Amino acid sequence: MSRLRSLSLALVAGASALTLAACGNGSDGADSDLLVLHRGNSAEPLSLDPHKASGTWENNIIGDMFVGLFTENAAGEPIPGMAQSYTVSEDGLSWTFTLREAVWSDGEAVDAYDFEFALRRILTPDTLANYASLLYPIRNARAVNSGELQPEMLGVTAIDASTLQIDLEFPAPYLPGLLTHYTTFPVPQHVVEVHGDAWVQPQNIQTNGAYKLVQWRANDFVHVERNELFFDNSNVCIDEVFYYPTVDMPAAERRVRNGELDLNTDFTGQNLNFLREQIPGYVRVHPYLGIVYFSFNTTQAPFDDVRVRNALGMAIDRQFIAEDILRAGQIPAYSFVPPGVTGYPDTARIEWMDTPVEERRVMARQLLEEAGFGPDNPLRIEYTHRSTGDNPRVAPVVQQDWELIADWVDVEIAQIETQIHYSNLRAGDYQLGDGGWIGDYNDAYNFLFLAESESIPMNYSRWQNEAFDSIVAEANLTLDADARGAMLAEAEQLMLDEMPYIPIVYYVNKALVNPSVTGWEDNIVHIHRTRYLCFADETQSASAGSDSSAG
Repeated sequence: MSRLRSLSLALVAGASALTLAACGNGSDGADSDLLVLHRGNSAEPLSLDPHKASGTWENNIIGDMFVGLFTENAAGEPIPGMAQSYTVSEDGLSWTFTLREAVWSDGEAVDAYDFEFALRRILTPDTLANYASLLYPIRNARAVNSGELQPEMLGVTAIDASTLQIDLEFPAPYLPGLLTHYTTFPVPQHVVEVHGDAWVQPQNIQTNGAYKLVQWRANDFVHVERNELFFDNSNVCIDEVFYYPTVDMPAAERRVRNGELDLNTDFTGQNLNFLREQIPGYVRVHPYLGIVYFSFNTTQAPFDDVRVRNALGMAIDRQFIAEDILRAGQIPAYSFVPPGVTGYPDTARIEWMDTPVEERRVMARQLLEEAGFGPDNPLRIEYTHRSTGDNPRVAPVVQQDWELIADWVDVEIAQIETQIHYSNLRAGDYQLGDGGWIGDYNDAYNFLFLAESESIPMNYSRWQNEAFDSIVAEANLTLDADARGAMLAEAEQLMLDEMPYIPIVYYVNKALVNPSVTGWEDNIVHIHRTRYLCFADETQSASAGSDSSAG
């Protein structure tokens, strides 16, 4: 196989022209040895700023360009990244990191002040970071994010250029996993202070990871190239990467089959067997730390009524959705925290989970009648859903499920571009909408924080419950792992009973990967950094050359 993998003529003219330029056409051919990877990437990014992003498709790109204190290995497990070593105080509230020597892609040193600057920036209210609440375990983070305290009061201190201290509100044994998340990544202070939000544009951006942004053509591709100054560059195999938004799943599957994409991060579940027959060795299916769920806007009637929420939750035939619609190993969900989360007892369950769906619909009708609905007062629902993946196929199924409750239940469905849909959820501009959550780290709190009162806008439901908040807060102060897990399960049970969110199915991660791509390891977080990938006929293999100590 040639080291240069060019795009098919079937790709759009703009992308083809760019790739031909990358191939060295019209030049002296100096780039003829470039190794180029073409990745299907689910959706169009809204931002590549680690402080503005909120989607897994953005993480796939950002995590190739930046490295935090911790990063992931090829198996998706947390390993030291920019942190060379660290210590933790006896009470678990203070973590001190010694940074490795590394530079930004312009040669400027990456130091502890960049981390201090970045964490203050993301929590500053004016940054409008959708994901800032993920960092609330850091001391004073919530108060800084709300504007009650100045950013300088945040529990993040650069002791010197190579030493960073992070102080916490409560013990967080999962902190290494959290520190792999892009919200905790450093940003180049010397660039951001000059260019402001425009720092992330290709002509301005500087990165500390394996790749650097070259071009972003909206709704077409994002193009990155190897960062030669990356601290582990000698173990990186792929020279350039193109990421394509693959909203049209059947089209993406065809592009993989035609050799236009080396991989795609999803496929249509109903095509599982067909794809296994057509492109043997490409199909990858693996358990995923995530859940598909529906959100109620509990600030709007009638979804402020727990009876209505439970009625609609009861009526959904999750088994049918998993086995007949999705058809790729998904499991019906009757809890919000997926099974298998580390240190979690996995005891919380929806109380009516074992009741047959036909009986549940009778119960649902009774609840709606108790809430005042009937022939003279029909229940009208607007259900909005994401345009990507299998979501458009699930929508008419749940529409029918709800309308089977009674002939006076009327459901209107609307498909919305995925990024806009999530923006509407965060803004509370919806009635009932679908969504998915992928764990940012392997701990139950990363799921349950979505229901905390102060987690808005990530708490799409706007549900507020003092008992839930109190239990979670107490659990977060508990050092005993078993006791903490039991408390979080108690909180989850309360949330399931109130049902601000309807669990639908637990995710599996699905991907199509050309067998010639090496270094791809199926893992529970479905994170596959390009720095570990290579091609089978290349002697230089990133996955073989990197180790945990190198990050």
